[in-house]
Amino acid sequence: MEYNHIEYKKPFYKVKSGLRSHLENYSRWVDLPINYSDLINYQDLAPVYNEDGSPTLWYSAIYRPTDLDMLREELTKIYELLVADGSKIPYLVVESIEFCSFGNSKPFRIKVRNEVNDNHDYFYIKRTDASRIYGLELEEVFSPDKISFLANRDTLVEEHIVGIPCDEFILRNENVIIDNRLRFAKEFVKFNERCYCRLLGDMRAYNFVVEITQDFDNVQYRLRAIDFDQQSYEGKRTVYLPQFFKDNKSLVDLATELLSPEIAQQYMKEERVAMRKRYVSARRRTRSLLKTMKTDKISTKENIKQLGEELAKYHQIEAFKTFTNMGDILALHLELKLGIKIFK
Repeated sequence: MEYNHIEYKKPFYKVKSGLRSHLENYSRWVDLPINYSDLINYQDLAPVYNEDGSPTLWYSAIYRPTDLDMLREELTKIYELLVADGSKIPYLVVESIEFCSFGNSKPFRIKVRNEVNDNHDYFYIKRTDASRIYGLELEEVFSPDKISFLANRDTLVEEHIVGIPCDEFILRNENVIIDNRLRFAKEFVKFNERCYCRLLGDMRAYNFVVEITQDFDNVQYRLRAIDFDQQSYEGKRTVYLPQFFKDNKSLVDLATELLSPEIAQQYMKEERVAMRKRYVSARRRTRSLLKTMKTDKISTKENIKQLGEELAKYHQIEAFKTFTNMGDILALHLELKLGIKIFK
């Protein structure tokens, strides 16, 4: 099998007026008390280690005491906007601010803690990127899970998605027979199909998490994307299929072992039916998003041309070759995969 390889980081794309209007209509575009640029003014960085003492990709950001007091106050307000629509949450404190230079978005991870019950949560502050916002909005529509985020001109705020990064999950369970393996294989097939239908790329194992739920008689799994930078950007069709990444080989092997091609096809069909139902319940929002995407630039001419040609071959429809933006490609691809009519 030939595996996908993404060599270069994608560029950032600005949020234009059409996408901004869409976000305003759906309460995603807000005025924030501080922006991403305010967090960059740290004095130093200290490495963060995991439980076994190994360094992580995160660094603790160190600020001047006066700056830190201001940041803690304003970051608390941002968290309240994200989870409580701005309502005051008592006894909330910002416990840490961490920075990661890995990846496109170079995020800050903020840890907040309730002083009364000691519960804690995280959220992330990143640079705004239009293609990532399209990915988040499409996740809201087509995923079984809702996702909370806020944006403005240069800052993107995202909730923390709970789960174990799949690369860690694979490493922890190497040579171990996990509970309910069949359910896990089924979820990977459905996740693979969902990513392909909505053209979310680069789902290597560290870009999605495993959410584990203890049911009354067994363990249940759900796979959730946590990185949306590669929404409808790459030109190669297989980049949108997690099965073609080397990091996911053990998941592919599990699905191949436990599921016949006929059963796998049935699970793929089930996911498409579920996505179609989600579209029907969010028809206006989806049309608004895709209409905006049709006039936006979130990829290169070369990538658009390549993906158009590859999907034309896949669907046996020449119209893909005539498209000059990713919005048109995604809209027609969704219509064909889900059996819906988005635009008349």
